[in-house]
Amino acid sequence: MDTQQFLEIVRGFDSRTVASGVAALVLVAALLVLWRWYRRRRARAALLAAVTGGAFEHLRDVLVPDGQGGALHVDFLLLTARGCIIIDMRNIAGNIFGGDQMTEWTVMHRDQRYTFANPQTSLYDRIAVVRALVTELPVEGRVVFAARGRFPKGLPRFTLMLGSLVAEFPPAEREQSGAVPAVWRDDWARLVAACRPSSLMAPKSAV
Repeated sequence: MDTQQFLEIVRGFDSRTVASGVAALVLVAALLVLWRWYRRRRARAALLAAVTGGAFEHLRDVLVPDGQGGALHVDFLLLTARGCIIIDMRNIAGNIFGGDQMTEWTVMHRDQRYTFANPQTSLYDRIAVVRALVTELPVEGRVVFAARGRFPKGLPRFTLMLGSLVAEFPPAEREQSGAVPAVWRDDWARLVAACRPSSLMAPKSAV
């Protein structure tokens, strides 16, 4: 074997090695993307099950008209044995300090400290616009915080942790009631017809 033949063999070997390495990297990248997609899908499915488990029907990520030409985003509208429940999701990490009479609530997470507007105020607005569209259907609301946050001083009024939502609105209530009154169904149908899809698809953070 002369020098030229040897160099050709080496070059062919290097090309095959590089091609194999690139293919391996592409495969690893594709697997990572697929795994992240699966985790997000699984998280969305778990969230949906936790929020809607006690509901007969639900709407997710909708705009409810405010009667003044505008609309308010609502994360979830649930038709339950108690009536219509509005769920305002909040995805906040860290210790949260808030109260019914406080204009702003405070978050302390690692070395960060910041405030955000009391979410009860926007919840009351959402309750008001939904009530304006129904007649007999009772309307309540809850601000629901993801498990990444905690309230060391206790939960303010109308706030829940995601893990407590099933206990607050258990599926057993739906099963025991069997059905909702016809007048509630009429109101629900009117509410569904008034809503339209919203582009805000993810649980809100502090702001």
